[in-house]
Amino acid sequence: MNDNYLKSNRELWDAWTRLHVKSKFYDVDGFKAGKIRLDSVVRENLGDVAGKSLLHLQCHFGLDTLSWARLGARVTGADFSEEAIAQARTLSAELSIPANFVCANIYDLPSVLSGEFDIVFASHGVLPWLPDLQTWAKVIAHFLWRGGAFYIVESHPFAHVFDNGDDATDLRVCYHYFESSEPIKCEANGSYADRDADCHITNYQWDHSMSELLNALLSAGLQIEYLREYPFLAWKMFAFMEQDADGWWRLPKRFNQIPLMFSLKAIKK
Repeated sequence: MNDNYLKSNRELWDAWTRLHVKSKFYDVDGFKAGKIRLDSVVRENLGDVAGKSLLHLQCHFGLDTLSWARLGARVTGADFSEEAIAQARTLSAELSIPANFVCANIYDLPSVLSGEFDIVFASHGVLPWLPDLQTWAKVIAHFLWRGGAFYIVESHPFAHVFDNGDDATDLRVCYHYFESSEPIKCEANGSYADRDADCHITNYQWDHSMSELLNALLSAGLQIEYLREYPFLAWKMFAFMEQDADGWWRLPKRFNQIPLMFSLKAIKK
């Protein structure tokens, strides 16, 4: 990754960490009171993790990582934001939840973290920050035991072609679907957790198609066990989305159903 892109994106995630630990979206007080911060799709698909080793890539400030620990996994979380990792370590110590947290760019992780894991996990909003899925997939394979599983739940690449500006009122194609070597230059207005927050930082994101994702994992030696698609999302991608009774964000009924989220499981054979 271009050093300037990396620096800008790290600055954004450091700032977002300071916002997110206080946000209603992340509900840190609820987590401290015992809440498991993993959605129903993730819980149902990944199943029982008790006694398993789990590596969480791009873990932000660790609430999902620590949730897996509460469910019995032996967890390691990795993220490139020093602010996020510091907060994760603080929560781990304060709540006496055993966890290992590593601060590193994901592509450098094999040089600073040793060992292999039963599960490598990533979720919600990770792919657009990765310039190179081929190398990312090799990092995943590097950390899996043979027979180990990679699991991801993420916003659907198709949904990213539409305008997601604060003033958008309809689905209007605005971005490329297929990948490109150059990133999209974005200006953050708040964050996905708080659209009104005072945060305005230039950042860089990359488009990735579904075929690019699948081929990267296959090329790294992983076998796809399943791919599932959903007409809802865990966060408010578009300003006109509506939240249902289960907490998922959906398009209003006037729209036809499109894929907004997917989950995928792959095995290292």
